[in-house]
Amino acid sequence: MTLQQMEYIVAVDKYRHFVRAAEACGVTQSTLSSMIQKLETELDMLIFDRNSHPVRPTAQGENVIRQAQVILYNVAQMKEMVLSERMQESGELHLGVIPTIAPYIIPKLIRHMHSHYPHVQLRLLEARTAVLVEKLERAEIDVALLSTPLDNPKLLEIPIYYEKFKLYISPEEKLFTQQEIDEADLVSDKLWILAEGHCLRNQVLNFCHRKSRYSSIYEAGSIDTLVKIVDENGGYTIIPELHTALLSPQQQERVHHFRQPEPVREVSLVVRNDYIRERMLNLLSDSIRSIIPDDLINSRLKKFAIKL
Repeated sequence: MTLQQMEYIVAVDKYRHFVRAAEACGVTQSTLSSMIQKLETELDMLIFDRNSHPVRPTAQGENVIRQAQVILYNVAQMKEMVLSERMQESGELHLGVIPTIAPYIIPKLIRHMHSHYPHVQLRLLEARTAVLVEKLERAEIDVALLSTPLDNPKLLEIPIYYEKFKLYISPEEKLFTQQEIDEADLVSDKLWILAEGHCLRNQVLNFCHRKSRYSSIYEAGSIDTLVKIVDENGGYTIIPELHTALLSPQQQERVHHFRQPEPVREVSLVVRNDYIRERMLNLLSDSIRSIIPDDLINSRLKKFAIKL
């Protein structure tokens, strides 16, 4: 059993196609198939059902593939340790980001990383929290930028910044004339929220004390859509503080503050408990903090490097 064979079975599982997997691995299809067959012979089991279209792993094969992913993940981290000793800032970094954070962080992060760490290959995935948590646990990504806490014992959370929630109100609403809004003043049938699966939806419903029984609320797919819905239809929605920078001057006049203490969300870098690439995690953390407004970063978070 070799690492190369593990890479091949993980690639076939990803692409569900032997030819595309071979192209991704930089080998011929015959070479990849032959190496996988040798592994199946060694293990005395079939890893893939070749009669299905697209090709799928067998029940036993799924377990082998999951373990191979973890092994390859740990091998990559071992290589990173060697690079760290040489003080090289290079290598791949697979980062997952939730949709309610990505628009404010990712465009500037790409530019900053390319400028300051040109030898780091940043691989980005935008997905909902549940998907990214699963990919972290399966070692398919290195780090995720998520709203926390997650209360997951398998994962380590490193707070990066704290972001307030703001209320975006149509000028047609009575609340528009108030300087500060109390959560109790919000009427459920005028509140537009995100669809199921977004962590921001749960946070909004929680701090407004509105559980999912409010089925009459229209649910949108993005914060930008929510803002446009309010502009066209009235009512109000709740947006993260960083989203205000993406609004037009006219729209920014529709942003209102909650009465103190304002509700906030914690945004953290999340890794597996066995993650060891401390240097890479610190440069990612420093990069994100450099593009976040200073008042969103807790003073304690500015002082210390990440220790794993």
